[in-house]
Amino acid sequence: MSDRHIIKGGPRDRQIYEYALLRVVPRVERGECINAGVLLYCRAEAYVGARTHLDETRLLALDPRADVAGVRAALGAVERLCAGGTAAGQAAADDPGRRFRWLVAPRSTIVQPGPVHTGLTRNPAAETERLLDLLVR
Repeated sequence: MSDRHIIKGGPRDRQIYEYALLRVVPRVERGECINAGVLLYCRAEAYVGARTHLDETRLLALDPRADVAGVRAALGAVERLCAGGTAAGQAAADDPGRRFRWLVAPRSTIVQPGPVHTGLTRNPAAETERLLDLLVR
């Protein structure tokens, strides 16, 4: 097992979190996808966050006619919804857990959530960035 899978420290100083990858599926009928972001929810910290990174070269390799601007807009909307505030629109009034559950609900659009997984962390925001580096970039 490599160091990237080992979380040091006692279990009492870490919080449970849930996360899902955001996938871009440019041609749903083919089922091919690339990872383009991470959604993370930590109930104990009332945290919901998203970080995205779109590799345009990989996307266009799957579909040369992919709507890159549209995909970027959809990924940006997810980040804004997680951040809350006026940029989140009507969803800003929802608690973080409700926003996370809405975002991970199955969809048949170009940007889709993957299955939900769990982990332990001391810092949900740093964990979101770590997962982005590990699973997306």
